[in-house]
Amino acid sequence: MKIDVLSLFPEMFHGVLESSILKKARDKGAVDVAVTDFREYADNKHKTVDDYPYGGGAGMVLKPQPIFDAVADLNKEGSKARVVLLCPQGERYTQKKAEELSKEEHLIFVCGHYEGYDERIREHVVTDEISIGDFVLTGGELGALVIIDSVVRLLPDVLGNKASAVEDSFSTGLLEHPHYTRPSDFRGMKVPDVLTSGDHKRIAEWREEESLRRTFLRRPDLLENYELSESQKKMLDQIEKTHRSDV
Repeated sequence: MKIDVLSLFPEMFHGVLESSILKKARDKGAVDVAVTDFREYADNKHKTVDDYPYGGGAGMVLKPQPIFDAVADLNKEGSKARVVLLCPQGERYTQKKAEELSKEEHLIFVCGHYEGYDERIREHVVTDEISIGDFVLTGGELGALVIIDSVVRLLPDVLGNKASAVEDSFSTGLLEHPHYTRPSDFRGMKVPDVLTSGDHKRIAEWREEESLRRTFLRRPDLLENYELSESQKKMLDQIEKTHRSDV
């Protein structure tokens, strides 16, 4: 996969891209990430990329020319990149969207600053507008890093355990079950007996039930569109009864 990032602050990416899974993915050749200061594409001698908004108002607006030309240049070899605009007005980012983007060959992220973007950038350049949550950041860089991390870890052979990405919270539609490791008894706090039983069928059932329980208690909204199997319906019914009796 090829990922290009257009940012006025490329230095913000250096530490993250050179660490952990992202570094391993780049070293393996699974992804090629390049960060470009789109100020380089400004066609005026002062390299200005923003201007006052028509109609008045506070703040500055990113000019269309540098973004138009930068995206055209990055696409000059005929690649049909998905161009992602980081924007609080965009669709809410989800694991489903991460899985969708991970199937692309080329992604371009546009990270804005100041008051906003010239509307013609939205209308004629970008293919996706994405928000990572209902809050406002100084710029799009942190949002782009979040999306890049979540996409790259889904690429083939990036994670050591291929099942890890499949079993993550949200990948199945439910929150992930609890995890435990050694020692089995830590300061009197014990691992559930089922996990040390060696009975893989019981362990799988326990994990499925705990995944449902955690989703029901923490993110019940996820269950609204989740298609439950008959066994899961029985599990959830018992979970709800237990919860009502405990309240």
